[in-house]
Parts: sequence; C-alpha cells; structure tokens
Amino acid sequence: MKNNILKSAFVFVLALTVVSFTSISDKTVNVKDSQITWKGYKVTGQHEGTISLKEGTLTFKDNKLTGGNFVMDMTSLTVTDLEGGMKGKLEGHLKSDDFFGVEKHPTASFKITKVEGKDGKYKVTGALTIKGNTNTNTFDMTVDKNSATAALKIDRSKYDVRYGSTSFFENLQDKAIYDEFDLNVNLKF
Repeated sequence: MKNNILKSAFVFVLALTVVSFTSISDKTVNVKDSQITWKGYKVTGQHEGTISLKEGTLTFKDNKLTGGNFVMDMTSLTVTDLEGGMKGKLEGHLKSDDFFGVEKHPTASFKITKVEGKDGKYKVTGALTIKGNTNTNTFDMTVDKNSATAALKIDRSKYDVRYGSTSFFENLQDKAIYDEFDLNVNLKF
C-alpha cells in the first residue's frame, strides 16, 4: 500500500514537472495588420480583392505551431481590380446568394486540426467553413517571428458556390468561372 502511494506521488510529481516545462501559448492575430487577398479565375480573365479577418489565434507548444482558429468577415469582401460602378456591381454579386450569401453567412471560419513540420515550415490541415459547408483543406504555412503566411487553393463547388460553375451548369462557354480560387494569407501577431 505504501509502495503504491509512493509510486502515485512520483507519477504526479513527474507529470507536474513535464507540464511546467512545456510552454503552450495562444497568440492573438493582429487583424488590422493582417491581410487576406483572393483571386478568382474565369475563361475570359480574373478578378481579385480582399477579405478582412475578424479574429484569429495561433497556438504554439514550445515555439512549434500546433493549432489555431480564424474567422473571416465575409461582409468585408472587396474587389481591388475594378473601379466605380463595375466594382460595386461585382462586389454586390459576390456577396449575393449566387456566390457567398453574406446576408445569411456573414462569416467564414477555419480551424486547424493537424500540423506537421518544424522550424517554421508547416503542412497545416484544417476545417474551412463557407456558407455553412465545412470541408478539409491542407496547405503549407510559413511562420517567421511574429508573422505567418499561407497560400490556399479553394474549390468553391464544395461550399455550394455554384454561379458560373461547370460543375453544376452546362454550355457556359466563355461565361464559365473556374471552381478553384486563391486565398493568400499574411498574418501578423
């Protein structure tokens, strides 16, 4: 009995020691200094713009990336390659139910579920939710001091973003919009 108590005490002390030397920290992303840009492609060209980050955190254990959560403000979606009426028209269309339906879905989110790598070079896997649809995405992320960068390819057809998609409609010809679009993320924390 005395032996069991001593063993239990030893295990408890060992566990406390390990925990005390393991540094876990959440770093809040500075949403004002961070930037998300997007680029969409169609048969006849492309368009690009920005989306604001509403909130975000990156989790580190012993200075190694282990997780994170992000919320994007879809109402902030802007077009940067057009001006005037054409800019406003495209922004309104992208925010409509044809695309991202921001009235019903004002945010999109990403939760990191798995991280592989070291020395600031990571392969990140997580759950991306757009328009209430969640799918797994994997991409490379580089973390350097107080910043992180990533480039993602997103297949919009997996998120019920159907307008102009040859995955849902036939005979679109030069009106077709490709399913994949780019998100380039530059986080500051």
